[in-house]
Amino acid sequence: MSTIAQMNERHGPRHAALVRVTHWLIALSFLALLVTGVEILISHPRFYWGETGNDNTPALFSLPIPSSRALVPTGYGYVLPDQNGWSRRLHFEAAWLVVLTGLLYLAFGFFKGHFRRNLLPAAADRSWKGLAIGVRRHLRFGRPSEEEAGTYNVLQRLTYLFVIFVLFPLVIWTGLAMSPAITSAYPASVTLLGGRQSARTIHFFVSIFLVLFLLVHVLMVWLAGFRKRVGAMITGRVSGQEEQE
Repeated sequence: MSTIAQMNERHGPRHAALVRVTHWLIALSFLALLVTGVEILISHPRFYWGETGNDNTPALFSLPIPSSRALVPTGYGYVLPDQNGWSRRLHFEAAWLVVLTGLLYLAFGFFKGHFRRNLLPAAADRSWKGLAIGVRRHLRFGRPSEEEAGTYNVLQRLTYLFVIFVLFPLVIWTGLAMSPAITSAYPASVTLLGGRQSARTIHFFVSIFLVLFLLVHVLMVWLAGFRKRVGAMITGRVSGQEEQE
C-alpha cells in the first residue's frame, strides 16, 4: 500500500467537506469580483489619496488604459462601452458572498482546530532555516514528494495564513470603506484609512496581491498534478503517487 493510500486509510478525507465547499464558493466569488472589479476600474482608471478625488483633481497615479466615461482624462481619443451598472451590482453581491462564506470558514477553522492543525507551522518550521528550505523548493518549482501528500510546507502555511488573516480582511475593509452607507454608520472605518479615495487605492493594491497569489497558487497546483490536486479539493482525498495538498 502506498504512503498516500495509507494516509487516506488512517486520516480519512484530506479536506473536510466544509473546507471544500467554502473553497469553491470563495473561488467563484473571487472570479466574479475580479471581472466586475476590472469593469468598475475602467470607468475611472485614476487613483487619489485622501477623502476626495475626481476628474478635475490631480491623480496620485493613473493606469494607462482608456475609460468607459468620456469625462475621465485618459489621453485616449475614444471610450469603452460602459458596464458600470451591472458590474457594481454583481460586485456588491459577490463581496457579501465572500464575507459570509469567509465567516463560516473562520468559525470552522477556529472551533474545529483547522488552522492550528493544518496551517499553523510547527515551532521547528518557523525558524529562518525552515523557511529558507521552503522558499528554495518553491523557486525550483520541484514536484512534492509522496510523503508530503498529507500536509502543507511552511511557506504554504505562512502564505495561506497571510491571505486569510491579512489580505482578505483588508480587501473587505477597504471595500466597505468606499460605501457611503457603511461610512455614515461607522465613520472610523474610512477615517483610519485616510479617506475614501485612500481606501480605494489600498483596495486596488491589495486586490493585485490577491490576484498574484491566485496565479502562483494555480501554477503550483498545476506543477504538482492539476487533475489529482483539484480532485482532492472536490472529493477530499489525495490520490496518485506524487500528490500533496
